[in-house]
Amino acid sequence: MSEETQEQRPVNGKSMYSYIGDAWKNPNKGYVKALNYERRIQWRREENFLRIERPTRLDRARALGFKAKQGYVVVRARVRKGSFQKRTIRAGRRAKRRGINQITTGKSLQRMAEERTAKRFPNLEVLNSYWVGADGQQEWYEVILVDPAHPVIKADPKINWICNKANTNRVYRGLTGAGVTGRGLRNKGKGAEHVRPSVNANQGRTK
Repeated sequence: MSEETQEQRPVNGKSMYSYIGDAWKNPNKGYVKALNYERRIQWRREENFLRIERPTRLDRARALGFKAKQGYVVVRARVRKGSFQKRTIRAGRRAKRRGINQITTGKSLQRMAEERTAKRFPNLEVLNSYWVGADGQQEWYEVILVDPAHPVIKADPKINWICNKANTNRVYRGLTGAGVTGRGLRNKGKGAEHVRPSVNANQGRTK
């Protein structure tokens, strides 16, 4: 091995993506904190579901399947935090049935961001998404979308599975990473007996 090759190789063997990932493990420290402070000021002024040129977290985007090639689209989506509210009930109710505040959904904010993004880009399929920031009122996610009709995507053997009709509207069926987590499919064994094939399919089962 030549001396030039030895000099080019990193001493600790870590890649560039490893350093980016280490910085994002605690976004409230280091240079990521300063960057996110400026970013959130700009993001609040921008429209929701904004298509961006390149991912904010390159390491996370690449890990979730993003490639810098034609047919891939990245959209930054914003979802408000907190629980929901119902209208004031005028008719009679028991106290326990008169809940107004703290009405929570069964979906995570990340799944909601993916689904709302898919509605605004109906010709694209959601591949995955990741968290990029939050403030006291809202959270931001970057959603990776793929064009199943693009010839570059059709010719790529690593991603052309998304062109199959069986993967149409996959985000609404909980097939993304956030969807699989929300359906409880990350858990196996004891305590997860009724999560497969779905919670609804297991309603009424005793074993």
